[in-house]
Amino acid sequence: MSTPFIQLVERIQDRTAQVAIIGLGYVGLPLAVVFAEAGFRVVGIDLDQRKVDAIGCGESYIEDVTSERVQRVVAEGRLTATADFAALGSCDAVSICVPTPLRKTGDPDISYIINAANEIVKYVHPGLLVVLESTTYPGTTTEVILPRLRENQAGLKVGKDFFLCFSPERVDPGRRDWTTINTPKVMGGVTRTCLQAGQVLYGSALERIVPVSSSEAAEMVKLLENTFRAVNIGLVNEVLLMCDKLGLDAWEVIDAAATKPFGFMKFTPGPGLGGHCIPIDPLYLSWKLKTLNYTARFIELASEVNTSMPRYWVQKVQDALNDAGKPVKGSHVLVIGVAYKKDVSDLRESPALDIIHLLQEKGANVAYHDPYVATLLHEHIELTAVVNLNAAIENADCVVITTDHSSYDWLDVQHRAALVVDTRRVLPQPC
Repeated sequence: MSTPFIQLVERIQDRTAQVAIIGLGYVGLPLAVVFAEAGFRVVGIDLDQRKVDAIGCGESYIEDVTSERVQRVVAEGRLTATADFAALGSCDAVSICVPTPLRKTGDPDISYIINAANEIVKYVHPGLLVVLESTTYPGTTTEVILPRLRENQAGLKVGKDFFLCFSPERVDPGRRDWTTINTPKVMGGVTRTCLQAGQVLYGSALERIVPVSSSEAAEMVKLLENTFRAVNIGLVNEVLLMCDKLGLDAWEVIDAAATKPFGFMKFTPGPGLGGHCIPIDPLYLSWKLKTLNYTARFIELASEVNTSMPRYWVQKVQDALNDAGKPVKGSHVLVIGVAYKKDVSDLRESPALDIIHLLQEKGANVAYHDPYVATLLHEHIELTAVVNLNAAIENADCVVITTDHSSYDWLDVQHRAALVVDTRRVLPQPC
C-alpha cells in the first residue's frame, strides 16, 4: 500500500512536487530559484507585495541572484510569487525562511516563525513536508512548530502522515564560491522518516546533504557556527584593544601568528559585528541556556567586546581630531562604507550605523559614501550618500573607513584625506 511518505518521494523524484518558500529574502529567494532550476514548481509567499511584484516581473532584489535567473524560471512557469497563504493548499513541501530578530530586551523574536506555522496548519495534508530554515534556539522545531502542526483537523501524525525538519540556512551574502547549491546542507528531522523526506527533497536540488540525529542537533549546529565566529572576532577585537594599550600593532601580531601552519585560524579586528547571523545567533543560544540556569560566559563576553567596538573607533576619531586641534562638535566627518561587509548592500546590524549615530550625538556633521547604499534610513539616522566622493573626502575634517568595498581606491583616499581612521586596515602601511 502506498503511504504518504512513498507518495511524497515519488512526486519529488518525478519533479511533480510543488514547493512553497515562506519568506523571499536573502535566504528564501535563492532557495526558491535553486529549487525551480532543479525542475520543481515553486511558489514564493511573502507579505511584502513589492517582492511579489518584482518576482512577477522577473526582477531580483537580492545581489546573490541575478534577474536573468529569476526571469528564466518565471518564464518557464517554475516560479511564481504571492502574498496569499492559500497557495499552501496545493504544495507538497514548504520551507520557512522568515526573519528571527532579537527584541529590544535581547530575547528571541520568533513571531514570524509562529505566524508561518499558524498559516501552514490550515493546509496540512497527508504527505506534506515542512522544513524550518530560520535560525533559532534549540527546541524551536519540536516545541513551537510541531505542537501547532499537530492541531490539524485531520488528526495527522508527524513522521507518518506529515514530515517536519530543521535545516539551517548558511547564506553568506556576496560570496561567489559557496552558494545555496554547493554549500553543504545540514538536515535534522523530528523523526527518522522526517529526515529521510527532507534529504530526498533537498538532495534533489542541492549538492550535499549532511544528516544529523535530530532537529535540535541541526538547530545547535547553526548556533555553533556563528558563535564560533562571534567569539573569535571578539577575541581579536580584544587583542586590538590590548595592543593599543601596549603600544603594539595588532594587525602585525595577527599576521605573524597566521604564518603558523597549524593550530591557528586568522580573524581580523574591525568596527564591530554586522549582518543578521553573527551578532544575533549566539544570543539565541545564550537566552535558551539562561532558561536552563546556565550562563554562556564566552558568548556574553564576546558580545560585550564586539558591541563596544563602535565606541572605541569613535574615540579614535575624537583623538585624531583633537591632535589636529579640532573638536568633534562641528567637524565634518565622512564615513566610507555603511554596509555590514564588503561588496554587499546589506545594512542589517551594521556597526557603521552605531558609529554614525555616536558621532552625531557628539555634534559631528556626518556624511557617508557607499556604492551599494544610496539612502540611509535607520532609527535616528536619515542620510543620502554623497555623490562626489573625491570632493567629500577633501572637504572632510576626518574620514572613517568602516566597510572595505573592493571598488574604492584606498591609495587615492589616503592621498586626499586630511585625517583617516581606518577600522578595516585597508590603507597602505608605512614600512
